[in-house]
Amino acid sequence: MIGSRRNFIRKSLAASAGGLLFPLNSVTMHYPQNEFASRQEAQRKKLLSLLGDLPNDHRPKAPRLIRKEQHQGYTLEYLEFDFNGLEPVPGILLVPEKRQKKAPCMLYCHAHFGTYPIGKDELLNGRSVMPAYAPVYAEKGILTLAIDSWCFGERKENTEMDAFKKMLWEGKTLFGMMLFDEIKALDYLLARPEADPNRVGVFGLSMGATKAWWLSALDTRITTCLDLCCMTDFHELINEKNLKGHGIYYYVPSLLKHFETKTINELIVPRPHVSLNGRRDELTPPKGVEKVSNYLMPLYEKYGRREDCRIDLFDCGHEELPEMRQIITGWLDKYLVKSA
Repeated sequence: MIGSRRNFIRKSLAASAGGLLFPLNSVTMHYPQNEFASRQEAQRKKLLSLLGDLPNDHRPKAPRLIRKEQHQGYTLEYLEFDFNGLEPVPGILLVPEKRQKKAPCMLYCHAHFGTYPIGKDELLNGRSVMPAYAPVYAEKGILTLAIDSWCFGERKENTEMDAFKKMLWEGKTLFGMMLFDEIKALDYLLARPEADPNRVGVFGLSMGATKAWWLSALDTRITTCLDLCCMTDFHELINEKNLKGHGIYYYVPSLLKHFETKTINELIVPRPHVSLNGRRDELTPPKGVEKVSNYLMPLYEKYGRREDCRIDLFDCGHEELPEMRQIITGWLDKYLVKSA
C-alpha cells in the first residue's frame, strides 16, 4: 500500500515539476478564456519571472513518512519532502477522521513574527494573536498540509538574512524559493487520494497571508484565498516609513516597476478571496487596504462575483479577533466544505 502510494506521488510530482505555477486545468478555471483571462495569464508569467531562478528542473523524490500521530478528530502525518534539491522540507498533514470521500483541501502557510523556531506547528498550536486552526479543519473535514518555510521550524539553522543574501548572489530570491516550496507542497496535497482538487484553499496570517495571496495570484488550482493581517498597498507602506516592519523575505527586486498590491491580487479575480486586516496594524496602513479594495471590488462586480470578495478592516492590531475567526469559518463552509 505504501509502495503504491509513493509511486503515485512520485509520478504526480514529476509530472507537475515542469509546469510550475501554471496548471491551466479547465476544471479549476471559473471563467471562460477571454481577454481579461489572457491578460491575467501574461501577468502571471511576468510576476513569476521576478522571483529569480527556481529549481524547476529538479525532480522530487517520493516523500518520507517519519511518523503518524493520533489526535482528537484527526491523524497527523509527519513527512519529509524533497521539493527543491537543496534541503529537506519538513511538513505535517492533517487527515480528518470525519471527511467526505473527496475532501476539501487547505494549504496552511505559517507566519513570521521573528519566531524562527515556530513553523508548521503553528497549525497545531496557534499564536498568542490567533488560536490554532487544526481543530477547525478537523471538525470541518478539511485535508490540510503545512510545511516549514525556509529559515523556520526544523529549517531554522539557515538564517533569513544569510539565506536572502546568498540567494541574491545566486540569482534567486528568498521569497521565490519560499513560494516554490509551497507550490510543491500543493502538488503533493492534491496528489493525495483523499483530496478534492476542485476545492482548494490557502490560508495564512502575516507572512502566511502574503504567501496566500501571492500563491493564489500565481496558481489557478487554488479556488479560494483566505488571508489575515498582511495586505496593503506597497506605496502606502512606503509613505508610512514602515518597510522595516516586514522581514527581508518580503522584498522582491524590481517588483514596483511592474506590479502593485492591487495588480497582484487582480490575478485572483474572480475566484473567492477574503482578506481581513487591522486598522491599527502598522503592517497594513488602512489607506492601503482601502486602495486595494476599491480596485478589486468593481472587478468582482463586473464578473458577477461581488459576494465572492471581502476585504475588511477591524479595530485591532496585528491579530485575529473572534469576529474575524467567525468570518473565516463561514468562508470555509461556503466555499470549501459545502461547495461540493
